[in-house]
Amino acid sequence: MTNPVPVTDDELHAYVDGELPAERRSAVEAWLAAHPEDAARAAAWQAQADLIRSRYGAVAQQPVPQRLCLDRLSRRERIWTRMAAAAFIMAFLVGAFSGWFGRGLWDGASVGARTLTADAIDAYRIYAVEVRHPVEVPAADSAHLVQWLSKRLGYEVLAPDLEPVGLRLVGGRLLPGAGTGAAFLMYEGPSGERFTIYCARSNAPESALRYRAAGPVGAVYWIDDNKVYVVSGPADRDRLHKVAESAYGQIDGRPGKNRT
Repeated sequence: MTNPVPVTDDELHAYVDGELPAERRSAVEAWLAAHPEDAARAAAWQAQADLIRSRYGAVAQQPVPQRLCLDRLSRRERIWTRMAAAAFIMAFLVGAFSGWFGRGLWDGASVGARTLTADAIDAYRIYAVEVRHPVEVPAADSAHLVQWLSKRLGYEVLAPDLEPVGLRLVGGRLLPGAGTGAAFLMYEGPSGERFTIYCARSNAPESALRYRAAGPVGAVYWIDDNKVYVVSGPADRDRLHKVAESAYGQIDGRPGKNRT
């Protein structure tokens, strides 16, 4: 059997940016499927672009600041200046957000849900590729992990048992942000693929499970009991939904769960 031609970093960037020649696309996708570390790196680049767009994409819709318009210009020159400035801003954003595949990424999501889901994906891209230090507290101390996170965050944190869907707990950590912080749990499959669960307080309206994907990274999130939960991992929709549904069933059905 002929060994596949190795994929270069330039090709991975071109794939994420949507600029890869059609004849190499299937080869790169096959390579990513067989090389989880490269897939995780590509997912990280894509997630970073999504995070920037979710937080700063509105800049393209803002009017040109008055200070950029010179009173001495004629009306036609002013119109041209506005158009040029708007084109510059748009060109900057297009470059910064290259590779964004899902135009409906945040359709129907509140601003709070967008921000927290983006934070969860950002945390996934940072820690999923870590070899020696992916978590702060290992799974061997899982009882301490959930007690510590629950105490620090002020609500019960549960580490779902995902063994039935082929994932073992690696451990977790406390993350900054989201006001009081966030819980971050990592799981790993038999072939090394990693999934994470991110949990933080949220005032956004409750929602059912929603799937979002951009390139090789995907996320399923839901909002319940004034908290957002985000399951992130490789963008296999069916797989992510199975993992999220398993976690959701255990979190939603836990004894003594608050109802508001």
